[in-house]
Amino acid sequence: MNYVFSNRISALKPSAIREILKVTSGGRCIPFAAGNPAPEVFPADAIEALSSAILKEQPVTALQYGVTEGFAPLRERIAKDLKARFNIGREFDEVIITAGAQQVVDLASKVFLNEGDTVICEAPSFIGSLNCFRSYNAVLKGIPVESDGMNIELLEEALNTDKNVKMIYTIPNFQNPSGCTMSLEKRKALYALALKHNVIILEDNPYGELRYKGEDIPSIKSFDDEGIVIYAGSYSKIISPGMRVGFSLAPAEITAKMTVGKQASDVHSPMLCQMILDRWLNDYDTAAHIKFIRSVYSRKMELMCDKLDSELGGRISYVRPEGGLFIWCELDSSVNMLDFCKEAANNDVAVVPGTAFMASESDCTNCFRLNFSTPTDEQIVRGIEILGNVCKKFN
Repeated sequence: MNYVFSNRISALKPSAIREILKVTSGGRCIPFAAGNPAPEVFPADAIEALSSAILKEQPVTALQYGVTEGFAPLRERIAKDLKARFNIGREFDEVIITAGAQQVVDLASKVFLNEGDTVICEAPSFIGSLNCFRSYNAVLKGIPVESDGMNIELLEEALNTDKNVKMIYTIPNFQNPSGCTMSLEKRKALYALALKHNVIILEDNPYGELRYKGEDIPSIKSFDDEGIVIYAGSYSKIISPGMRVGFSLAPAEITAKMTVGKQASDVHSPMLCQMILDRWLNDYDTAAHIKFIRSVYSRKMELMCDKLDSELGGRISYVRPEGGLFIWCELDSSVNMLDFCKEAANNDVAVVPGTAFMASESDCTNCFRLNFSTPTDEQIVRGIEILGNVCKKFN
């Protein structure tokens, strides 16, 4: 049969990261391309115990259909926690449980984007979100990311000149892939510009708990008194990505529309996973667990950065991140980035070419992304040594 696919799906390309992972999944390749949590940080024993208890005590609730908005005790717990710890949320806001933060991006797009509308995003930005916006035939406008976040002057220029801007997408904490954190001044400026131009802000914060040094910066949502921010959160990086539990906090009117959109996608997120997470947050010391995760990742990050300095010093530049999972490296002009990434793969080291994270194929970059949470310490040391040797081939 000659399949005729929709225009929306025909224009999409597979995720470069997922394609790299498929090619390098044989076990030999050193995984610098992924963004997976380290296996040792999974609370597997606790999840096993909680699962058993729930299935003994509340089997019908766990195995039956649930409401689309999510398991009520978990929604209430998340709302209270966000308010108490971060001053996030107003009386007009409501929580909806989603299949990870990625579904928040999809639902926000479904609710607000018409074909041809513009989404302003960071350049570079998370490929999963960029592909989501593309799936709704949105126009992507990339604004360069500086060491302290999005370039605000160029953002204002885009808001003044680009047509049908509906949304500003930002990852303000330890941005994927750049690792940069947006300053408080820029967060306030971004909010003021969005308010002035009547544009929704989609604040994606999957890495906010993964700070290894420096001081926390208030989220954009924390000063949202006007109801223009959709806040996307996730438990993938602190509990388990496989459980697929994320959430959105947004004005009730927006949440109601997102609920309808979710009903058309998956009806509701898995009840058992929601109930496990709710009990985890109630019964276990989450702060201690996050402290443990930070200690593991902080050590891995410092190890990778130190090896980059010793093995590729003078050939790359990068910002040592204060948290998150990624390091964004820029090669010197004598090294072609795509050739470098291909040669690294030929030597069993998987990195992601920077072009995968750009809003437009015409946007140029000589950068590549490294992840330090997935590989072991031994793989980090060996992998960076290999990258150093690869770089020497480009003299």
